[in-house]
Amino acid sequence: MKNKFIYLSLLAAGLIACEPEFNNEVTNASYSAGDADFSSYVAVGNSLTAGYMDGTVSRGGQMYSFPNLLSQQFAVVGGGAFTQPSYDDDINDYGGLTLGGMQIASTRLIINASAGGPEAINGTPTIEVSNQQAMAYNNMGVPGAKSFHLLAPGYGNLAGVATGQANPYFVRHATSPTATVMGDAMTKNPTFFTNWIGSNDVLSFATSGGVGVDQTGNLDPSTYGGNDITDPNVFAATYSAITDMLTSGGAKGVVATIPDVTSIPFFTTVPYNPLTTQLLGGGDSQVGAATMTQLNQQLYGVLDQILTNFGAGDRINALDLGAANPLLIKDESLTDLSAQITAVASTIPQYAPIADFLGQTYGQARQATANDLVLLTTRGVIGAAPAGVPAPFNSFGVTYPLQDSHVLTAAEGEMVKVATTSYNNTIKAIAASKGLAVADMNAILNQLVSGLRVEDGQIYTADYFSTSALNTTVFSLDGVHPNARGYAMVANEIIKVINSYYNAKLPNIVPGYYPGATVLPTN
Repeated sequence: MKNKFIYLSLLAAGLIACEPEFNNEVTNASYSAGDADFSSYVAVGNSLTAGYMDGTVSRGGQMYSFPNLLSQQFAVVGGGAFTQPSYDDDINDYGGLTLGGMQIASTRLIINASAGGPEAINGTPTIEVSNQQAMAYNNMGVPGAKSFHLLAPGYGNLAGVATGQANPYFVRHATSPTATVMGDAMTKNPTFFTNWIGSNDVLSFATSGGVGVDQTGNLDPSTYGGNDITDPNVFAATYSAITDMLTSGGAKGVVATIPDVTSIPFFTTVPYNPLTTQLLGGGDSQVGAATMTQLNQQLYGVLDQILTNFGAGDRINALDLGAANPLLIKDESLTDLSAQITAVASTIPQYAPIADFLGQTYGQARQATANDLVLLTTRGVIGAAPAGVPAPFNSFGVTYPLQDSHVLTAAEGEMVKVATTSYNNTIKAIAASKGLAVADMNAILNQLVSGLRVEDGQIYTADYFSTSALNTTVFSLDGVHPNARGYAMVANEIIKVINSYYNAKLPNIVPGYYPGATVLPTN
């Protein structure tokens, strides 16, 4: 969205951070474990636990997983060895995955300073899913896992990867084709644990733009699609079972709440109203005064008049040449007025030949509002030509509505909000019933919207590539997962909770010691 000069200036300024100083204050004898026992620390969760960043898990990125950072602080007070799935086969630090030699997941994102934006690093992944390790690890975070996946036999079966029945990341280290994530985790006999599961139960719906189903009322997760919202009762039963397993041997731990999607850059970077007559920055898309005037006369004005006749005149209004105008989107929650538009257009000689097209295209179209969230992945779609759509209607977001997969509408966002609130209430209630500490990551990430000051005095934000914010944002280039600094911040917040709840005294982590985005002069 921004021009390349931001990235070039960052590169010239040398703002790529130094390697973290893991030995910061780790010999102070005053540190203690308090009421906790860190001799066998096990982390369960999804990509946020696995160390996923910049769109993948890579050899270099995995070392900054928050459980790995925590384990180094636990070691100061008697914490035992901490293991993670091996990524030694990621010889070039590209990330990505192959299955039978065929690439099935993209390499990690970097900033190409000469091109002006995040893109996958050139190269072929060397992480082959079929090279199985068959070993349980202390870090049992599995990218893509929903809550019920942690209890599902066969989720690590190589034969199920091609059909979508298994998870390639778990396949790499599942101890058997019928193993479960939790079953393997419990072989480590945890004395302390972290559990940050549940984001994908709603996040995959949101990041797909609501291309999925709210399964509230459906208690059979085996019938769910990949982008569906998990029924709250299914989540509660699953989360309770997971917690029972983790605490069965008397282990203490920290559970984390699920972030509200509105707090992450994937949903907050691309504005809903980027259409202007001139480039103003901030992701604006230049349309041009003459073009905008023509659109008002030949498309927006006509649609506004037709829709007004049917009581829906607020859906589409004329563009304002002096302001930032909203994108044109499709909203499936609207009453479909395709037939009405077609009927009226058929009576207008110049529109009669395309009346059916107009009805089908704009029957559920409207202009976006501030309550609609345009996906980060949509930034490259705005203004592009939809396949098979004739000129002059072939401009996504301008003359042709962005589709369901491009925007999380207000109605879809409300579904996400309701589910997230329910899940977080469940997490807190179950934690209270088990006497477990809670790291409210939902509240922490919401603070990042306006700025969160950490102990070293630095203010970190969720502001994604705004002026010099690239060096202080805690999100990686995929807009969903933290970067190394972000994972350090997460680990530090969990340390605060442990110190407070379990009367421990663990050394803090300084996020500023950790690297930000990878900036390359060329790709």
